[in-house]
Amino acid sequence: MTDIDLSGVFPAMCTPFDEDERIDFETLQRDAQRLETAGVDGLVPVGSTGESATLTHDEHVRVVEAVIEAVDDVPVIAGTGSNNTREALELSERAADAGADGLLLISPYYNKPEQRGLIEHYRTIADAVDLPQIVYNVPSRTGRNIEPDTAAELARHENITGFKAASGDLGQIGEIVERTADEDFAVLSGDDALTLPILSVGGSGTISVAANIEPERTCAMVGAALDGDYERARGIHHELGPLFRELFVETNPIPVKEAMAIRGYGPARLRSPLTRLAEEYRDDLEAVLDDLERERTEVADATEGDR
Repeated sequence: MTDIDLSGVFPAMCTPFDEDERIDFETLQRDAQRLETAGVDGLVPVGSTGESATLTHDEHVRVVEAVIEAVDDVPVIAGTGSNNTREALELSERAADAGADGLLLISPYYNKPEQRGLIEHYRTIADAVDLPQIVYNVPSRTGRNIEPDTAAELARHENITGFKAASGDLGQIGEIVERTADEDFAVLSGDDALTLPILSVGGSGTISVAANIEPERTCAMVGAALDGDYERARGIHHELGPLFRELFVETNPIPVKEAMAIRGYGPARLRSPLTRLAEEYRDDLEAVLDDLERERTEVADATEGDR
């Protein structure tokens, strides 16, 4: 198994669609290159933000292949989770064959397995696919929390090397960091508003929605925190705070796709049952994006003036 350094910023990529709801591969690849150029540490296609729930298995694989083809020097971690263990295993094997560097596996949703079922699910895939694998805990989507005991047990498997934490429970996340400290195991934020707090208790990075829009700032915040410069990290966190809030006024990825369209990075189209951002939120989102762009311009002008 090839190791991945799971520290830093890993944007959870959007999947762009054309007017006929087909995947827009040209825009997808251009976006992957934009993010790589911005300095991210890896890319995560076909997760929740990539609308994996409405992609066919063949589309999953084609998206992964397209992102791998587009980038030069960053790992690609493919979302391959499912509430069906056999299906998750098949997706994982196909992503591995496509050349993915790692896997992100959401915990089984809807059928709500017990903790022993979660352990069996993840071990089945980890035993069969020799790639670094990240366990993804997001109880608001799945209806089931991955308990610290379960996370600690899974961390002992050599192929399970990370945990994407989106429970919103900082106490639980801190406990998982503590209990896996002796393992080769990274705890990553899965909630942009909690990335800095998670880093402060020993997290190693973030699988981020906001990094699609502000990759440079997100990388600067995470890099500062990992270097111990929390004063700078806090400053950037508060700059990005309004964006964090606007990106979750409706179900992800509805707002981030609207933001991508406003910035000119990709279309706002989503596959049903998701819909475009409600009009009542658009003005606030545009205002936040304008403020961030103005701040960027002012910093660039000041830097130029100092030369």
